[in-house]
Amino acid sequence: MEGGEPMYVPLGEGPRHECGVFGCHGVEGAARVTYYGLFALQHRGQESAGIAISDGEHLVLKRGMGLVSEVFSPDDVKDWPGFAAAGHVRYSTTGSSLPLNAQPLLIRYHRGQLALCHNGNLTNAQRLRGELEAKGSIFQGTADTEVLAHLAARDGGPPVEAVAAALSQVTGGYAFVFLTADVLMGARDPNGIRPLSIGRMPGGGWVLASETCAFDAVGADYLRDVEPGELVVVGAGGLSSRMVHPPGQPALCAFEFIYFARPDSDLSHQNVHAVRKQLGRALALEAPVEADLVTGVPDSSLSAASGFAEQAGIPYELGLVKNRYIGRTFIQPDQKTRVEGVSVKLNALRKVVSGKRVVLVDDSIVRGTTSRHIVHMLRSAGAVQVHLRITSPPYRFPCFYGIDTSSSTELIAVGRTVEEVRGIVEADSLAHLSPSGLARAVGLRPDELCLACFTGGYPADVSEASGKYALEEETD
Repeated sequence: MEGGEPMYVPLGEGPRHECGVFGCHGVEGAARVTYYGLFALQHRGQESAGIAISDGEHLVLKRGMGLVSEVFSPDDVKDWPGFAAAGHVRYSTTGSSLPLNAQPLLIRYHRGQLALCHNGNLTNAQRLRGELEAKGSIFQGTADTEVLAHLAARDGGPPVEAVAAALSQVTGGYAFVFLTADVLMGARDPNGIRPLSIGRMPGGGWVLASETCAFDAVGADYLRDVEPGELVVVGAGGLSSRMVHPPGQPALCAFEFIYFARPDSDLSHQNVHAVRKQLGRALALEAPVEADLVTGVPDSSLSAASGFAEQAGIPYELGLVKNRYIGRTFIQPDQKTRVEGVSVKLNALRKVVSGKRVVLVDDSIVRGTTSRHIVHMLRSAGAVQVHLRITSPPYRFPCFYGIDTSSSTELIAVGRTVEEVRGIVEADSLAHLSPSGLARAVGLRPDELCLACFTGGYPADVSEASGKYALEEETD
């Protein structure tokens, strides 16, 4: 697997995943706890996985390409000594899928060791990297996370002070977990675009995770979210906090609710499954259609499809079945291969959809090819009509905060009307949920969500933002 670039077949048309971070402190069997925490976050990234663990004096790191179960075995973590750990699952949004970019990153400098786990994108990473290289810094990989590592190392202060100083220099959407020999830290960007929560173990230890489903997996209780702009520090004296950035207008990524998060997670005190059902209900009110059944694209759209069906009074059926045993079988060097992979991972139930007018609920249309293929799949199974209903507005602007859509050339809705997109995907009708309907379903105001990919209103500065491979293009 060394040096390869594994790709993953998307089942729906949602944007590609981001990353998941996890950390614990004051926990017996910290490696084992982190291992199970990463399993719970596996949906957020399948390219690489890693764990750094502290025994109080040194950090030990293991990371590799592939799923958590491919990088680690239960025996790896059963007797791995340590009371604190940090873990990561990755989907690359800056830098290629290479072993050097796998996380946690581990640096050694004159103050000791520091492990870093990152979810999101630093929008000023290209400029900062250029400045650091001009001062003599030598970069090993091409991920933006390494920029923060160099900033912390050059600061020269104690680890907590160095991390705080480094965070004060970066912009974008991010959630970080840091680990030193004795301290665990977590931080969020000033707008809270990327999620990070704090939990407490029954024995008194502390846990940080991208999603609360990881707390359930390890037996921790949710305490609170890390606040936008906050750096939390867990050491021998417990948890302390400081504001690294003045908090901006809260703007949690809407796609966490729509697509990324597991349905059993809670975000901003809202259950994701319940929110998705509300998205479906809102969509049924905004875009009603006469049909015989409603179905969703596994897995992220099933909750929304059931909400649509309940609101519309149309039977909900399992019209598409996911093959859960394919795993990471398919390498996808081109779009043709990617679409062929959908046929193996997804199948229509002919006896359910044949002769029926079908409402197909999905979370988004990004590139369009997968949606078109699923529409064809339902027609081939005998559906007489396929009405596509999307629980998000048209995706017309690139994301620079941790979703792999940093180029508008990838987005089918750019420069096209909804009707033109409908023609391309060959549905009988197509409708999207409005931004206001989305916000109401989530239970937040529109200005409390990041809707930049729909509206172009970016909550954090993107004037220096660059593409996924910009940092490695500089090194060619």
